[in-house]
Amino acid sequence: MNIIQKLKKEWFLLGMGLAILLAIFSSEIGRTNGIIHLDSLTGIGIAVVFFLHGLGLSPAAIKAGISNWKLHVYVQLSTFFFYPLLWIVFGKAFMSTMPAALAFGFCYLFVLPSTISSSVTMTSVGKGNVPGAVFNASLSSILGVFITPFFIQLFMGFEGAEINLLASIISISKLLIVPMIAGQILRPILIGITDRYKFLVNKIDKFVIILIVYNAFCDSIYNGIWKNFSFTMLGSSIILCSIILLLMVHSIQWGARFIGFPLPDEIAAVFCGTKKTLAAGVPMAKVIFGADPRLGMILLPIMLYHPIQIFYCAILANRYADRQKPDGDLISVES
Repeated sequence: MNIIQKLKKEWFLLGMGLAILLAIFSSEIGRTNGIIHLDSLTGIGIAVVFFLHGLGLSPAAIKAGISNWKLHVYVQLSTFFFYPLLWIVFGKAFMSTMPAALAFGFCYLFVLPSTISSSVTMTSVGKGNVPGAVFNASLSSILGVFITPFFIQLFMGFEGAEINLLASIISISKLLIVPMIAGQILRPILIGITDRYKFLVNKIDKFVIILIVYNAFCDSIYNGIWKNFSFTMLGSSIILCSIILLLMVHSIQWGARFIGFPLPDEIAAVFCGTKKTLAAGVPMAKVIFGADPRLGMILLPIMLYHPIQIFYCAILANRYADRQKPDGDLISVES
């Protein structure tokens, strides 16, 4: 029973693994322009997901977090400066030691915006500044629509991955921002319904991501991208993602303490500044890279980084929570 309960709890990660396994045997069915035209179906699913994100964003919570400008600057710099700096410093090493598509995948990971749901959830579990987390995670998602395609063109364009920057921004805006705005507009009318069926609403984005992953790997397998990809390279990618996460989490944590942030702001900075979004990252990749057969390999780093960041940040959130008494006072223990 314990095994079954664990499988139910981790159904999303299991679903992504099964999607990849299924793609091996059914790439003709799930590929772009394949038998079921899954790419069109996932496009509709993405719009639904971000419409629901718009419904779920509380204007009051966002307004409450606006005034803490030092936290906002620090979090956005962490997401859109410190992470991309890793590519500037180590990009040539990535390109020289791994397949180009995988190296591009790490570049893509570095320039992605933060998550919304898990950043806010981890901040809440750690008893951090939740309004600040809501504001920064939402701001990061909006800024990412413009900054991520720009960085991809800047960094990857030099390697022949030419991108129509304006077209990418417009397409991503239509895909993500327009449905989110529509959700905000209709929030007063529909929020009661979504709250009533929250158990289902919270799973829709994960179902859509699983379909996108299936589509991406069907494309890459159909076009023979993985023929020269070894298990050693996969293991190295997992280790590299873990090292990147640990480096960034504890660097941002140290920086927050050096600046003098109170603990609730430090918690928000750590969880908003180090997370990278799979929910927005996968559909953005579909827009930026189109039906590029290398998409499955490009997405691999964020697919590996996502469960690692969830696992480690959950541990860290519990440690933060243990440092505080129920009334919010600090307990003098080292983190």
